[in-house]
Amino acid sequence: MAIRTQESLSGFIASDPQLTYTERGDARFYARYGQENFQREEDGTFTKLEPSFGNLVLYRATAERAFERFTKGDQFVAEGYAHDYTYERDGQRIAGEEFVAKKIGHDTARTRYDVDRTPRQALERQAAGQAFEPPQHHQATPAADSLSM
Repeated sequence: MAIRTQESLSGFIASDPQLTYTERGDARFYARYGQENFQREEDGTFTKLEPSFGNLVLYRATAERAFERFTKGDQFVAEGYAHDYTYERDGQRIAGEEFVAKKIGHDTARTRYDVDRTPRQALERQAAGQAFEPPQHHQATPAADSLSM
């Protein structure tokens, strides 16, 4: 069986995320992202260079969830594809590029966080006022519970 892969992008959220809606009513997350750059020197050390920046977009439910969870400065890893586009402004044709993320998450190598493993359907039932009994899980050791670097 072949391994299915897509383009990936890692970086940091460089601007305050925005949530808008397309003409069709689909949610659209937009933020500028940054990527740190380094140059390896002859002596084996690295020199930090200026970061590079680009546009990050997500659509529909993924956009809404990302808007709830990401803020300026967050480190992320995303899966998706690069999309070239053009638009017209003041009679001039302008070309641009954006990364369209289908999936996004915080970078576990650079972010501390807690994981809520409650199934999404259970959360929806709770919001609707229906009772839900979560599955029983064995407690992990404290060292395995926290991820940080």
